[in-house]
Amino acid sequence: MEDHPISNEFTQFLQQELSLSSDDLAVAINNRRQPGDPIPMLLWQYGLISRGQLQRIWDWLDAQIQFQFP
Repeated sequence: MEDHPISNEFTQFLQQELSLSSDDLAVAINNRRQPGDPIPMLLWQYGLISRGQLQRIWDWLDAQIQFQFP
């Protein structure tokens, strides 16, 4: 059984900070070719976010990893 591909915190960030809708997220999630495909890249490839927004996502994810593993 596959886990949900993105965390609640990540979903909230995408929706609140980048104004992505649930439908936008569903496009990326439902069009993954493999379970490990990176959601940020799919959002960008489907034209749902800009390069600047993609960088904001990478920065946010990096900060989350640093917070978990100082």
